[in-house]
Amino acid sequence: MASLDPVLDKDGVRLTVDEAIATVTLTNPAKRNAQSPALWRALAEAGRLLPGTVRVVVLRAEGKSFSAGLDRQAFTPEGFEGEPSFIDLARGSDAELDATIAGYQEGFTWWRRSDIVSIAAVQGHAIGAGFQLALACDLRVVADDVQFAMRETSLGLVPDLTGTHPLVGLVGYARALEICATGRFVTAEEAVSTGLANLAVPVGQLDDAVRDLGAALLAAPRDALVETKALLQGAVDRTYEDQRVAERAAQGRRLRDLAGVGD
Repeated sequence: MASLDPVLDKDGVRLTVDEAIATVTLTNPAKRNAQSPALWRALAEAGRLLPGTVRVVVLRAEGKSFSAGLDRQAFTPEGFEGEPSFIDLARGSDAELDATIAGYQEGFTWWRRSDIVSIAAVQGHAIGAGFQLALACDLRVVADDVQFAMRETSLGLVPDLTGTHPLVGLVGYARALEICATGRFVTAEEAVSTGLANLAVPVGQLDDAVRDLGAALLAAPRDALVETKALLQGAVDRTYEDQRVAERAAQGRRLRDLAGVGD
């Protein structure tokens, strides 16, 4: 496949767009794609820069690890240059702390937009913030060497980059609690068996598997896929009867659209 000029290439994040498919790549394999506030801002910017033609977004990483989590520099007294340290955050007001973390989370929230389907291609370590970034996507295809772990609790913190909601939704409360509280590794076999991953393949086949899944998603009409995704996303918070109503409304919109009849 011909190389594409990046739409964005900064702070360990590169965005390329090939018509209906966008690829967001973590580009710091020397540090196992460790994360920082600058990287989170770049992820958020990538989401803002997506053209309207994009239907599928692939999240991948260079090197042997998807992401080793938060850069350990965050735990030093000085933290990252130009960024508030953990000590600075702790000394701020509740409102300031909340606003700062909300800003960090913006790099993790756009992946579930109803107008796109996002796929995380995960190999090697996906630790802490790396685990949460994979969880931010709609779907996960993993290499057989993957090792997920949520280490925040072991460090005296909590997972705060939007990962707790999808984790509970995927594996259930009890298993999610055990994974977070122990910080243990979740391998490819367990990830697939519990629903955490959609598919596991040999590491050398990861890109091909993601490419095939992306092509299958593009085969469905865009508007029908958008409606279906929104319908499924809302099912968690609806009663059975409310979901029936939502299904009827969505199908009505699709039928009118296919028939060329206005609302």
